[in-house]
Amino acid sequence: MMHLGWFLSFQVQSWNQMWSGNGGTEWNKPQLYVDVARSLERAGFDYMMFEDGSFVPDSYGSNHDWWLAAARSVPKQDPLPLIPMLAEHTSNIGFFATVTTSFHPPFMAARTAATIDHLTDGRFGLNLVTSHNVRTAQNFGHDTLFDHDERYRMADEWIDLCRKLWDTWDADAVVLDEERGVFADGSKVRPIDFAGEFYSSRGPLNTTRSPQGRPALCQAGGSKAGRAFGAKNVDTIIAQVNGVEDMKAYREEVTDHMIAAGRDPKECKVLFIITPVLGETDGEAQDRAERGRKAMAGAVEQNLASLSYATGQDFAKYDLDAPFPDIETNATQSSLALFKKLAAGKTLREFVTSDTRKSVDLVGTPDTVAGQMDEIMQEAGGDGFLISGSLHRRYVAEIADGLGAALRRRGLTRDGYSGSTLRENLLEF
Repeated sequence: MMHLGWFLSFQVQSWNQMWSGNGGTEWNKPQLYVDVARSLERAGFDYMMFEDGSFVPDSYGSNHDWWLAAARSVPKQDPLPLIPMLAEHTSNIGFFATVTTSFHPPFMAARTAATIDHLTDGRFGLNLVTSHNVRTAQNFGHDTLFDHDERYRMADEWIDLCRKLWDTWDADAVVLDEERGVFADGSKVRPIDFAGEFYSSRGPLNTTRSPQGRPALCQAGGSKAGRAFGAKNVDTIIAQVNGVEDMKAYREEVTDHMIAAGRDPKECKVLFIITPVLGETDGEAQDRAERGRKAMAGAVEQNLASLSYATGQDFAKYDLDAPFPDIETNATQSSLALFKKLAAGKTLREFVTSDTRKSVDLVGTPDTVAGQMDEIMQEAGGDGFLISGSLHRRYVAEIADGLGAALRRRGLTRDGYSGSTLRENLLEF
């Protein structure tokens, strides 16, 4: 059995593409995401994970013009207010929304998360990021970004404080004793008087204990510090790695970190990011995949901009016919390490015009791809997959009603939900 999730953003979706419909205008309304959530719930998905960022990119070309023209990573809305709307139209699927531990006050995050967990009947979680862009830091009043490893030390203390805040109300604090006129027992609600290196808070929360006790937690850090943080703290990790061997090594490293932190490795589900290409025949799917590879190879500027986004370095200034630049970054170190690995022996032009997708090829009919996914899971030892692809209704239907049905026929995914909360469904198998 494998767990399934979908990776997306509350931003412009598939704008100006063949199957995007009204993607240029409906992206900031709830209905598109409601349709997606219903489809994925029908297919037995565990969750939808909304990534987020709090800046307008301007690394490529040293200005924001390309990003705004292409509607890439901007405009982007805060996903937190969207989640209760999606929960209102679904019954089982869970939702993660992103917050930055570097700049989001812990008390505010804990209170908001507990509130949304109530509004969704226990189907909410926080995706924790430390933020990788200096513009984010400047938007929150800092001149520059905290050092990479320091951001993770801050994140450890941040989540420790949030946990203590979520525990300030006992599970039986609300007594609803109408005869005595007592709503909540004051002896079961307490301050914490937390004073750490980076954060402090008196507490308690002024919200009641949430349905899950503590909202579920997700994380996607790929660096050494990020993997250790995720293994120590979260319920699900999303991993973007290249090839089955790297998937296996990633799962093994997370397992070691979890054991070192005193956790059972089964408590944290590792989902690998994939983008399946489906067709009614294997040949049709291969043709679609080849067209996609050619399109990506021709999108030189888009690929350079993506490198600039991940590293914070302006790749517009580098010679395309020189070797891949030897750069360092305080941004996403795992991405840069992967880029350098894949670019070894290549010029920058050769790298950005080659197939550098950070995953595995999953191409064929729904049944073919379902078989491929089964083989990968058996070899890699992970817990499932996170789909990342164009968010338009055709692709969602291909995944939910094509691939999802094929996986279910093979007994690889759930046929219904046994738990009532996101965490319970993650721990089901």
